[in-house]
Formats: sequence, C-alpha cells, structure tokens
Amino acid sequence: MSAIELNNVTKRFGSVSALENCDLDVREGEIYGFLGPNGAGKSTTINVLLDFIRPTGGTARVLGHDTQAESQRIRERVGVLPEGFDVYDRLTGRQHLEFAINSKNTNDDPDALAERVGIADAIDRKAGGYSKGMAQRLVLGMALVGQPDLLILDEPSTGLDPNGAREMREIIRAENDRGATVFFSSHILGQVDAICDRVGILRGGELVAEDTVEGLREATSAEATLAVEVDRVPDGVLEDVRELPSVSEARVEDTTIRASCDDAAKTKVIRTIEDAGATVEDFSTEDASLEELFASYTDDGTDRSTGGTGGPDGTDDRVGEHEEART
Repeated sequence: MSAIELNNVTKRFGSVSALENCDLDVREGEIYGFLGPNGAGKSTTINVLLDFIRPTGGTARVLGHDTQAESQRIRERVGVLPEGFDVYDRLTGRQHLEFAINSKNTNDDPDALAERVGIADAIDRKAGGYSKGMAQRLVLGMALVGQPDLLILDEPSTGLDPNGAREMREIIRAENDRGATVFFSSHILGQVDAICDRVGILRGGELVAEDTVEGLREATSAEATLAVEVDRVPDGVLEDVRELPSVSEARVEDTTIRASCDDAAKTKVIRTIEDAGATVEDFSTEDASLEELFASYTDDGTDRSTGGTGGPDGTDDRVGEHEEART
C-alpha cells in the first residue's frame, strides 16, 4: 500500500497555481526526499496532505485514508515537523512533549524523547529561551510521539549545526528501520543524497522528476567530471580538450586535467591528452552532484518526467507569497 497518494491534485490561490495536476506516490517503508525551488509548491503539498488546505481539484490519501474525510485518523498515525513552527515561549520543553503525548494518548516518556533528540539538559527550561536548533529538536521530539507510521518533515535540518544534522539523519534512519515511512522536504541536497531511497523534484507545481538519485543521474543531461592524472600538462592541451564536442569545460589542478563532459566524450578526452604528449597515469569519473542534478531539472525549463510540463518560472515568487500568507 502507498503511504502517500496524490492523484491529479491542483491547488490555486486566486490566479496563481501552486499545484497543477500533481501525481505523487510514496511507498510504505521508504525514505522519500521532496525537492524544489522556493515557491515550487512543496509546503502546499504538505498542507494538502495534512488537510490544512483543501485542493482545488484532485484527491489525496495518506496511509489509505482520504485527507478530507478522515483527517483525524491520519493525524493519529502521522508525526509532523512543520517548517517555521513557533514553540510556546512560556512552556517548558517538558510541557511541549507532554502536550503531544496527551494529544495522542500515548505513554511515551518525555525524558526519553528529550534524550533522543538531544535536549535532555534543557527539558525543564522555558522554550522561549531555546536557540533555533534546540527548538527544532524539541518539535522533532513531539513528532516522534506515539511511534508514527509516517513522519512528514518540512526542512528538518533548519537551524541545526553539522552534528545536529547528522543526528537528525540517524533518527530518520532509526525510524525507518522500525517501519516508519519518512517524507521530507529539504533544500540541503547533500542530506537528501545521503539518506533517501527515492527523490521527487517539484517545479512550478508539477512533479517533473522522480527516481533514485542514481536514476536521476542516468536520465538527466547533467555532466560528469573526468579527472585525468598525467605526468605533465603539455602546452595547449586545455584548448584541445575544450574544443571537443560534448566537453563544456576543462581546467588544470596541478597535474590533473578535469573535463566536464558526457560519457561518450571520455575516451576522446583521454586520447586528446595522450596525443598532446602527456602520459596518462590514472583517471576517474566523478558523477554529477545532487546540486547539479537539481539545477538541471529546475533551471533549464525542460520537463523530463512522463507527461506534463513545468510551470512558468515567473510564478515561483508569487506562489511563495501566497503560501506564506497562509502559514
């Protein structure tokens, strides 16, 4: 069964379309990364899933339940870390956790939750004195109450230092290992690359790509970098390499020549270097980073998904403004 299903979902705010005929299928038990530039519709999607807003058209289901008719059933089984959540300044961390425990009618131990998310020493302090990272940890602890079947995390690493981000990833993995599905949006692409089973990329309110990171690399035109170690760098070799078809850029780092190119050009690059008089001592290929893949799917206006086209670039900021107005 699918944990999340969107079927032809559209959401319009006046004349602005935040989501346009969006289809999404997140499988039970997977970690799914949801990416997109600001204003792409990520927060709108999450708000539809939680029935905070109603779609203009289409249907949405979470854990087999209709998001509009069965929203209470969904909330009983879902843990949510929303982006920009404001803690209650006058309540302690313990009171926040106890509120979440009572709301879900569970027997979780607030001290154990605080220990798990790294705020055990601050649990009895008022949350108004928490740093942004501590507040984020507290809200994560609230999301973990009741061992939810689905975790929806909107920008979960916001405010966290590198150690905090690493601990966040460890918690996500542990939750997934016990059987939870994890759906999270993030602009920190390295986090997605490190932990996700699959990635979906949203642009202009439409899902333009969905696959494993490796699958996205194979489907996109984002180039790899060929690093060729040589005994010496002959005069003029960079110009020769740059003139090759399918080579977009070449540079030298000490005795390593780096060329950005597609797979078909790699042999020609090596042969050109050798023809210039250099001895190739070693070579390796560095795959396109997730940042490069993301740019390839969101910057060039090309839709690589099956069916559909991306929305107009000019809608991004306006959609973001409409979403923010509804936060």
